[in-house]
Amino acid sequence: MVELIVGKKGKGKTKVLLDRVNGAIKEANGSIVYLDKSAKHMYELNNKIRLIDVSAYPIKNADEFVGFICGIISQDHDLEQIYLDSFLTTAKLQEKEEIAEALENLTEVSKCFNVKFVVSMSLDKEDVPSEFQDKISVAL
Repeated sequence: MVELIVGKKGKGKTKVLLDRVNGAIKEANGSIVYLDKSAKHMYELNNKIRLIDVSAYPIKNADEFVGFICGIISQDHDLEQIYLDSFLTTAKLQEKEEIAEALENLTEVSKCFNVKFVVSMSLDKEDVPSEFQDKISVAL
């Protein structure tokens, strides 16, 4: 399952994502990973949540980013959820077509490995590809 949190930059998506992930750890039976473009939010996360600063890795495009995600999943068989902050930046996405393809890839990975993705993107609701409109849980 892929769930989207969308809105323009500075509207509070990260706060919503942090609240969600910190709430989710209380109910989780397995592990949760939080991916971000920096380690800035480290102290806002519950210490049971693994923070990964994606900028520390040489990811050049969306395909490499999905491969990176698969590597994380392959190392943790108890992984239940992955929270992705600043998705467009961390996944190196620029074009609308790239966004749809990356979200499709995440959906496939989610189905294969039973991992839930919660993704924040700096996009207006109407700019989200049409096939993912029903995945929007929060639009700011």
